[in-house]
Amino acid sequence: EDLGVQHRLWVYSGRRGVHCWVCDDAVRKWSPALRAAAVEYLSLVKVGARGARNPLPTPDPGEDGFMGVWAPPDPVEGRPVAPGLDQEWCGQQDQGRDSSPELDTAQHREPLQAEFPRKKDSVQRWELLRARVERARASGRGAAQGPSYAEWEVMLQFCFPRLDINVSKGLGHLLKSPFSVHPKTGGCGV
Repeated sequence: EDLGVQHRLWVYSGRRGVHCWVCDDAVRKWSPALRAAAVEYLSLVKVGARGARNPLPTPDPGEDGFMGVWAPPDPVEGRPVAPGLDQEWCGQQDQGRDSSPELDTAQHREPLQAEFPRKKDSVQRWELLRARVERARASGRGAAQGPSYAEWEVMLQFCFPRLDINVSKGLGHLLKSPFSVHPKTGGCGV
């Protein structure tokens, strides 16, 4: 909407992604540089930014901005739940490191790395991470005083969709047949 796009078609890629095909004539005539600038504008987290401390926007819980979108309310506890937990976003042993400025010290990171493999799924790992952040904040050993957005940052970094600038700035790869088989997965892209 910010870019004036009116005609969009959401398409499954056949692998792990969903593409938004923009069908506006004016947008199809954009240069690769203009397309890249549009993707940059829409990107909250850069592809491959894990470990690099790129600044993330700070949510305001009182507004209906990103905070209202990033996680639906938990019907039991009335607090946000983590999107993407069923995708095993923290299913790897190394996912516990560099995940939050609140836990960006060896005293927090090392116990997390030791405990992550003992958890059976991402939901348990997420609860472990949340508990560690809360304990660090309560003990005063976390980041500077003020609101903690560690959960929000972790969700953005590991669970939110990423825009791939290289896919978005060219047209050639999108001009395939309406149904194509993905070369690596064998899945049918629509």
